[in-house]
Amino acid sequence: MRHIRICAAVQASERVQQCRPIYRRWLRYEVTHQSTISRARVGKIHLDSGRTIDTPTFVPVATTGAVRGIGMATTAVDATPLVFCNTLHMVLQPGADIVEAAGGLHAFTGRKNAIITDSGGFQIFSLAAGAMDLGDGQGMKGAGQRKRPSLVHKLTEDAVIFRSYLDGRLVTLSPESSIQYQKQLGADIIIPLDEVLPFNAKSTTVHEAFKRSHRWQYRSLQEHQRDTRQQAIYGVVHGGTDIALRRWSSRYLSALPFDGIAVGGSLGKDRAEMVEMLEAFTPCLGSDHPKHLLGIGDVESICTALPMGFDSFDSCYPTRLARHGSAVVLASDGSFSALKMDLRKGVHKLSFSESVGGASCLCTTCATASRAYLHHLFKAGEHAAGALLTTHNVHAMGELMKRAAGEIVQNRL
Repeated sequence: MRHIRICAAVQASERVQQCRPIYRRWLRYEVTHQSTISRARVGKIHLDSGRTIDTPTFVPVATTGAVRGIGMATTAVDATPLVFCNTLHMVLQPGADIVEAAGGLHAFTGRKNAIITDSGGFQIFSLAAGAMDLGDGQGMKGAGQRKRPSLVHKLTEDAVIFRSYLDGRLVTLSPESSIQYQKQLGADIIIPLDEVLPFNAKSTTVHEAFKRSHRWQYRSLQEHQRDTRQQAIYGVVHGGTDIALRRWSSRYLSALPFDGIAVGGSLGKDRAEMVEMLEAFTPCLGSDHPKHLLGIGDVESICTALPMGFDSFDSCYPTRLARHGSAVVLASDGSFSALKMDLRKGVHKLSFSESVGGASCLCTTCATASRAYLHHLFKAGEHAAGALLTTHNVHAMGELMKRAAGEIVQNRL
């Protein structure tokens, strides 16, 4: 009953109204195969820009307009159907007006395929938690591993005011201005502003943030409808680790004219709790939207979430692994599985004839560099080591998703 009263409060006393579907959707999701043993599916997201996203897909993170260490124009990144850029970082540097003057993110970065931008909410509320995510860390998802003073100056119903981590100036971000910035950036898919909390937030704080996030998403959708610019917009399911709130959020957002649905916020303290949460509320998401899992894209989590019907996953996983000397190595038998290989270990010192991914890997790194060479570069502290391994890892994640699609089509996943 407590949760029913909370949800009723969102609808009644907080006056959250159903947003009438008065505008056309800016993407079309085509399911080409639905697994007979799970909710896993293979499909295509047809964007109004003419770009197409084959799903399931892994989405590399290009926080400041570049996949860390390798940029946007490498073969591995070019081959990915979707990359993820961050609105807050692009607004602070170089500025949304600069990107707009260049012709938008695609022209500015030289990217041909699709781009998704987030609202900046996760980064802002990481500031509040004292654990700023500067692009490749885990921020609040890592339970505050970077403790520092909060840079959030004020949070109101209208907006959040925070200090720039670059120069200390006060910056205001509202649901409306976040959407306006994303219009300037010109991504294919955009995200509404929300309030993101760490997994261990107090219940009362979670409830207040839950209600505010849904009011903000409603306002974001209204702002988007005023000037769609052929962009698609995804709603973001919230509710912390409260299953009842997550279910309500799933049903509510699925009923609004969002083009897709993402799942955001903390899903628990570990993978086991995340799986339990997802299994409890994802059936409420429906099947006519593309579904994205925000900030979660390691191999184990993808394997778990695909059968629940998720279509795309963004994460710093492959770039973070690469910087620390580890490679994503796909199973040699062509199956949908992968392991991590630490190239800093001495066992690779004499592996002159073996590439990281083996003979079947067609990435540019495996075409030119042996495991022994990469081992040497990491031992020597060469920056090239991280770049070469990032190229391989991004390529490997793309190939892993192709294998996943094959398993789904064969009704084995």
